[in-house]
Amino acid sequence: MGLMQIPRRVDYGLRAVIYLSGQDPKKCCSITEIAKNQGVPKKFLEKIIQDLIHAGLIRSKRGSCGGYSLARGADAISFCDVIEALEGPISVNACMDHEVGCDQIPRCTMIGVWSEVQQRVTEVLSRTTIADLRRPACKEFLTASSSLSSAA
Repeated sequence: MGLMQIPRRVDYGLRAVIYLSGQDPKKCCSITEIAKNQGVPKKFLEKIIQDLIHAGLIRSKRGSCGGYSLARGADAISFCDVIEALEGPISVNACMDHEVGCDQIPRCTMIGVWSEVQQRVTEVLSRTTIADLRRPACKEFLTASSSLSSAA
C-alpha cells in the first residue's frame, strides 16, 4: 500500500513540541530528556530543535538550569507551524508548490483534485493545535482510529 508520508523529521519535531507542551512552562527540558522520552535519536533531534528555535516555536535557556521550552502556548502552535518550520510550505504535489510549478497545469485534469486536497490538508493542519491533543475528542479519535486499524 502506498502512503502519503510525513517526513520523520516532522514526526520527531511534533513529538518534541508535544512533549514540551506537557511540561511545566517554567521548566526547561534537555535534549537528552526529550529524546529519551520520545524515542527520538538525540543528534537528529538537536538539528530539529535548532530549526524550531529559529522559527520561534521553542526557546532555549543556557546555564545549569538550561534547556528548552515552548516559546508560546500550546494553543498558539499549530501542526502547520511545526511542519512549515521544518520543511517549508506544505505542498501535496509539485504542482501545488508555487516556486516549483508545473508545465502541465494548462492541460492538467487533476489540478482541481490536488487543489482541494491541498486546501483541506492545510486547513486541518492549521486549525489543529498542540493543545488540541490534550482534549478528550482527540483522544477518542485516536482510540477509534486504532480500533479501525486493528479490525483491518
